[in-house]
Amino acid sequence: MKSKISLSLYFFLLGFLAVFQNTSSQNNDWTFFRGSNLNGIAETGKIPLKWDSLNIKWKTEIHGRGLSSPVVYGNQIWLTTATTDGKELYAVAIDFNSGKILYDIKVFTPEKVEGKNALNSYATPTPCIEKDFVYVHYGNYGTACIRTSDGSIVWKVNDYKCRYVQGAAASPILYKNLIILHFEGTDVRFIVALNKSDGKLVWRKDRPAEPYIPLTEIGKKAYITPIIINVKGRDMLISDGSAVCQAIDPNTGEEIWRVVRGAESTIAMPFTEKGVVYWYAGFMVDSKSPKFTEMLAVNPDGKGDITGTNVLWKKRDDLSDNQMLTPVIKNGLIYTVTTKNNLMCINAVNGEEVWTTHLRSAFNASPIYLNGNVWLFSVKGEVMTIKAGKKYEVIAENQMDSGIWATPAFLRNSVILRTEKLLYRIGK
Repeated sequence: MKSKISLSLYFFLLGFLAVFQNTSSQNNDWTFFRGSNLNGIAETGKIPLKWDSLNIKWKTEIHGRGLSSPVVYGNQIWLTTATTDGKELYAVAIDFNSGKILYDIKVFTPEKVEGKNALNSYATPTPCIEKDFVYVHYGNYGTACIRTSDGSIVWKVNDYKCRYVQGAAASPILYKNLIILHFEGTDVRFIVALNKSDGKLVWRKDRPAEPYIPLTEIGKKAYITPIIINVKGRDMLISDGSAVCQAIDPNTGEEIWRVVRGAESTIAMPFTEKGVVYWYAGFMVDSKSPKFTEMLAVNPDGKGDITGTNVLWKKRDDLSDNQMLTPVIKNGLIYTVTTKNNLMCINAVNGEEVWTTHLRSAFNASPIYLNGNVWLFSVKGEVMTIKAGKKYEVIAENQMDSGIWATPAFLRNSVILRTEKLLYRIGK
């Protein structure tokens, strides 16, 4: 009996420490798109609701154009940018305390530049960062590992290609010794895991061919960033393509399960709470609507094709097409802004709308949850803070110098926010 109690206590402490370490990391550093836990939930404390000149600790001009979000580790903030013609691709490091540019590194100079959507940039994927290294990704143009102590490039690869048509947007994530990248175009669709120490291929997983057969060529592309979840002790990479969402073993690339649903150009990340995974399918058409999209809730404990068995609910939106931002979920409520500028609170248990309101502007940066509030950022530079809960209530509004496309980082009582030309640190 004593040994059983000790073993149970041991595993409890391991789980507690893992949760504590993740929380500590997200509070002190912001290492991926939507935070170190990939969930858009900030755990820092004293962020002012209304901003004035005293709250702006510094602002730094970033040359070129990029839509990547800032990531932070230690005293360094990293993001990417590019010349407007895409012929020079940069990684930029900024000092957290002073706003001074530490490194401005030209990483790639493509010989041939492909077309893109006018809303996109040539530096849209968000870097990922850890102690000593930052990893920057520009889709077909390449991926690089940079040593953060001196700005030297450790390795570069540009072996993996697809026909994006509208430019790259999927951000990389780190898992153990791997960096995981998505390449999903109109021609080919695959995921690769590279050894993060040297950039060499560890595994490659192609999307299954069958679900894509009914899709038009233009609809086969996707731009999503995956998440990692754990189901009964097994890690799963949740990766949502335009026709199929797959759970993949991140160690090997083996498919665990799939849900077939969607028709074009998925962008929003999956998200999760309380053992359920949610995602937006790419937009679809049928006799009822020329374009619509769906949010799905799925029980991830399954194997094989679980489309007919594990989908808990689907919420159809006939007014919107492809979802741009990733919703944030907290305490059983999902907060999202559709492509028709409708801000919604959705019940995560059944998919029913709790409330909805129409906004003046488009909100393409993903919302952030902090201390009972949800923060939203518009392409016109509006920062809106609403109270989380079953009643719509605006707490504060602020206006920045220009549009916000990149999701900010919230950490150390500060917001690191990128507008079209400037990077800000805002705090008390």
